[in-house]
Amino acid sequence: MSTFPKGFLWGGATAANQLEGGYQEGGRGLSIADALPGGKDRFKIVAQPDFDWTIDEDKYTYPNHLGIDFYHHYKEDIALFAEMGFKCYRFSIAWSRIFPNGDETQPNEEGLKFYDDVINECLAHEIEPVITISHYELPLNLAKKYGGWKNHYLIEFYETFARTVLTRYADRVKYWMTFNEINSAAHFPVMGQGLVPSTGANDKQNVFQAWHNQFVASAKAVKVAHELKQGLQVGCMILYATSYSYDANPVNQLANLQDNQELNFFCSDVQVRGAYPAYTDRVLAKYGLKFDDLETNDGELALLKQYPVDYIGFSYYMSSAVETTGKTNETVNGNLMGGVKNPFLQASDWGWQIDPTGLRIALNELYDRYQKPLFVVENGLGAIDKPDKDFYVEDDYRIDYLKQHIKAMAGAIDDGVDLMGYTPWGCIDLVSASTGEMSKRYGFIYVDLDDEGHGTMKRYRKKSFYWYKDVIDNNGLEPKKSKEDKPKLDLTALDLD
Repeated sequence: MSTFPKGFLWGGATAANQLEGGYQEGGRGLSIADALPGGKDRFKIVAQPDFDWTIDEDKYTYPNHLGIDFYHHYKEDIALFAEMGFKCYRFSIAWSRIFPNGDETQPNEEGLKFYDDVINECLAHEIEPVITISHYELPLNLAKKYGGWKNHYLIEFYETFARTVLTRYADRVKYWMTFNEINSAAHFPVMGQGLVPSTGANDKQNVFQAWHNQFVASAKAVKVAHELKQGLQVGCMILYATSYSYDANPVNQLANLQDNQELNFFCSDVQVRGAYPAYTDRVLAKYGLKFDDLETNDGELALLKQYPVDYIGFSYYMSSAVETTGKTNETVNGNLMGGVKNPFLQASDWGWQIDPTGLRIALNELYDRYQKPLFVVENGLGAIDKPDKDFYVEDDYRIDYLKQHIKAMAGAIDDGVDLMGYTPWGCIDLVSASTGEMSKRYGFIYVDLDDEGHGTMKRYRKKSFYWYKDVIDNNGLEPKKSKEDKPKLDLTALDLD
């Protein structure tokens, strides 16, 4: 197996709304994540016609309000990342911590100072910050007052936000991403676009208009970054699920190609190539739309062309299969991008089909298409961890999952792919975006907190913590030493406050 390139960015990834807490501290306003109820039914609740973003604590729990209290524990957590040897740490900035309502002209200094402290703490441990500007945390006011990203005014508000944080942190942060999993709105526009049925989520024209507005906003952020400082790198970030035809039937092959274009490539084609792809009219026609139905102008289209992104960040958790002939209708509940069950794959506790080879295919497909550096910024296994009495977790299932995906990345590098780095998702346990649960755990670090918000909040190293440390130490999967024995634990956890 080839060695990963020198300077490869090993690290981990989180999002502000899923771990920060402090949701009303430091001048922070409410975000859409603060209004998402906890539990497996959260998407069903927000899909109801009368859902209007009202927070009803008598009826629902809101785990994102607490997260894992990174707001007060960031020094402890970053020290643990440094102990693992992280070269980078991908996190997001809560828009409503900087602009509480989203439409202000002056930022909240206390919020800016918090991220100053987080960034400086990373740099003190020689960890490169990788920042997602907007990660599923639109200020709630922008969703309620303006109807989310379908509103053209949000371009201006985002530009002000992006300019503020880019200007503030450009001297210390090289790597940025504009929107998290921008293409996920094809399936759940609530998180990425702030759209719910009462504000037009079920009308595809609103989804495509919201995408256009985000494309323009992203290009404006790239423009700001490139004008601020030479060497700043701004990427897009997409949800990528490698897709297969269920069989060799040409009908399914064509359907798979067209699904790939719409679901995997449409958003990145615009952001990377700087123009709407040739198949745009066909995709819009599928929903009874024409490009002229969207609010665009020549200046915006020119901006897209002039300021494409510098690299492609993407998440990869699963693959999907396409079957349109009625041969089978067996599905897998957890496959976010839809599709039928692939009989060759196993699934996680939450029904996500596990496919490491699909990551190698994804890397080749994306690099062949764009010839720009790639960055795997999310990948991981959400599972039910069962700690022993000392809160130690023997998570060999997670180690095996990550090991197979790292092997796939090494194979893609051998194939000639330019891969920048790898930041597994939820490097520390946090609130699940899809279910609002703590029990769906991804981390190398166990956080003593349950789905009801009960626990000590103490942090404990899992077996995977030591395994991933070896991977980083060796810049790949060939360990110099074994850690088969159960390590001695510091049961008090770190206390750096």
